[in-house]
Amino acid sequence: MCGIVGYIGTEAAAPFLIEGLARLEYRGYDSAGIAVLGTNGATVVRTVGRVRALESALPKRLSGKVGIGHTRWATHGPVAERNAHPHSSADGRISVVHNGIIDNAANLRTSLRAAGVDLASDTDTEVIAHLVARSEAETLEAAVLETLGRISGTYALAVVDTRHPDRIVVARSGSPLILGVGEKEMFVASDVAALVRHTNRVVHLEDGELATVTASGFRTFDRAANATDRVPVEIAVAAEDLELSGHEHYMLKEMQEQPAAAETCLRGRLDERFATARLDGLGLEPRELRSFRRVKILGCGSAYYVGQLGAQLIEELARIPADAEPASEFRYRQPIIEHDTLYVAVSQSGETADTAFAVNEIRRKGGRVIGLVNVVGSTIAREVDGGIYLHAGPEVAVASTKALTNMGLAFALLALHLGRLHDLSHADGQRILRGLKAIPEQIRRILDAEDQVAAAARRIASASSAFYIGRVRGFPVAREGAQKLKEISYVHAEAYQTSELKHGPLALIDEAMPTIAIIPDDELTERNIAAAEQVLARRGPVLAITHEGVELDLPGVESIQVPKNEPELDPILLTIPTQMLAYHAALALGHDIDKPRNLAKSVTVE
Repeated sequence: MCGIVGYIGTEAAAPFLIEGLARLEYRGYDSAGIAVLGTNGATVVRTVGRVRALESALPKRLSGKVGIGHTRWATHGPVAERNAHPHSSADGRISVVHNGIIDNAANLRTSLRAAGVDLASDTDTEVIAHLVARSEAETLEAAVLETLGRISGTYALAVVDTRHPDRIVVARSGSPLILGVGEKEMFVASDVAALVRHTNRVVHLEDGELATVTASGFRTFDRAANATDRVPVEIAVAAEDLELSGHEHYMLKEMQEQPAAAETCLRGRLDERFATARLDGLGLEPRELRSFRRVKILGCGSAYYVGQLGAQLIEELARIPADAEPASEFRYRQPIIEHDTLYVAVSQSGETADTAFAVNEIRRKGGRVIGLVNVVGSTIAREVDGGIYLHAGPEVAVASTKALTNMGLAFALLALHLGRLHDLSHADGQRILRGLKAIPEQIRRILDAEDQVAAAARRIASASSAFYIGRVRGFPVAREGAQKLKEISYVHAEAYQTSELKHGPLALIDEAMPTIAIIPDDELTERNIAAAEQVLARRGPVLAITHEGVELDLPGVESIQVPKNEPELDPILLTIPTQMLAYHAALALGHDIDKPRNLAKSVTVE
């Protein structure tokens, strides 16, 4: 959560800071602020609301060439100007921006008050500014190191000091931070999105690392002040990938990019000769993969739901026991890490804190873990033993669409690969390959039905609550559909296994409660139709998401039909209409679709 930017060089800092914050606004948009060092000290400007409000509040002349900025997603303290970053020391000498959570902030605040410090905010971050300012160390680096020795928690920090206006000192532990290398200028950001218009050379700081950034370069070091000598790497993200390109919303753009993203995900990975998937990035030999007797998938939110879809695929194709659970709960239940279990961490950003912590727990106990991530060089991508890059391209909207679809495809590739190493026949391998190759064009066909979906979505938008129901392969689709609807339209939605509907939830069905029923063309079609009839008998409206050719014979039931693929792959396609329903419901309600309230794209705090 939250976005950090920093600049030091030969140009005015403020324009870059504002531009960078605007590009990171999907990471937090409660409030924003910047601190710019100039000849008269530090100018700090903070506002509640979006970055455009901050830009309007800036002085007309703000020519300093060193600055830091932040866009906030509230953790400590309500949304208020006093809680916006940057936070400064009492004398205004030190300014700090921070992502993460300082666990011992309450004790530090008590100590600072006892020492006579007047705290101006409710945040945990403010204590950092005061601790750095109160240090008697001779250098800013030493003062920051001393402060890090007194705090516990997670952080990405950028600190400036009016006594040392030639540098920015940054530090990272548990929250991402990146340096951008330019010509006679340097950049700092929590996400490459802020940097792509200015440089393609970056340095990813590791946990426990710090850096001193000057206009002429950078120096990285660890908590013991030993040099770590990081070397810049090139990134492949282009600035135009992060533009709206004429679309009304990023979510709409990213939904429509799904056919191309799916093609990219599959390119070079379909092995026709052996009817399998080519996954060189796993870093595991066939003998090692055959030795795993179980697969455990870990993700948060939508990544967890697609993990359930992935577990189903692995069990069906590879006949290996597999399950998914929320990464946020994993390490706290003292999990037993089994050496014959393959762990799979799923995260679009590769920076999801709960998932990263789960990866650390697995590795600490000697388990093997691979990653399904979308961002090259991200924390999880660097920490896992191997993995599958999603190749969905940059995703800006908080609600994941194209990355989620590519997660499903990546799980299909993994399941096929594992299946062919076990007992999946060559003929079944070819069948799955044919299905995978058909998916991009089938997604195009689903997207072409947008007008019909939009009409159905407008009717759902008028409800105060909705059910999503699905069975076996359809249940993860239902869970993801409910997630999408509530996170961007704010219509309360719950997902149930269709078979569980009569065991309690049916009591809530009435004329005002729509049910979105996932009814694939499979061995359970008749049972799913019977459940829809039970809803209709209670006068509940039903919208069916089903396959072409399925005869529902349910009077008054509207249906959205998708092309039929192989049964194992059908859930990937059935998910697409749920994205479109959520988008058009939110559009009908006039909500900020790309930046839903209380949420942020990359959850880098617990």
